[in-house]
Amino acid sequence: MGELFDKKKYFLPQLIASGEAMKNGIDVLEPLLGDGQNSEEEKPAVVIGTVAGDIHDIGKNLVILMLKNYGFNVIDLGKDVSKEAFLNAALEHKAGIIAMSALMTTTMREMKNVIDYAKEKGYGGEYMIGGAVITPDYAREIGAFYSADAAEAVKVAKEICEGESR
Repeated sequence: MGELFDKKKYFLPQLIASGEAMKNGIDVLEPLLGDGQNSEEEKPAVVIGTVAGDIHDIGKNLVILMLKNYGFNVIDLGKDVSKEAFLNAALEHKAGIIAMSALMTTTMREMKNVIDYAKEKGYGGEYMIGGAVITPDYAREIGAFYSADAAEAVKVAKEICEGESR
């Protein structure tokens, strides 16, 4: 779907329909994958959401599924999440990672707002961002780790746990 969308052979209605189909598929598969608690090491909680102003969550839902399967405690805040909600959930769950998703260039700036706000309030964890419009350069610019897709999100989250730097 993503490739066809990028090539302008499929359009937003098809992309949204495929996202709904994927969500239904995830709902069926998730219980079959187990709880992912086969790891002996404790992994930090990950608070994840789509930033304020953005209602797209196809990628975010895949990241959640992958992280859970690798033993991460994932707190899904949903779509259109405010900077205050990200921080409050991170503090409440003692999350080591705030993960944010954005699909549109108009909402990606909200990622920096979340990071600035969380730092201002004393949050000491890390940040991971991704989405169709997000680049590694933008992630570095705002002080976050970058993930291109759900599989890479697991790799990045593990690197964060191991104390690797951006």
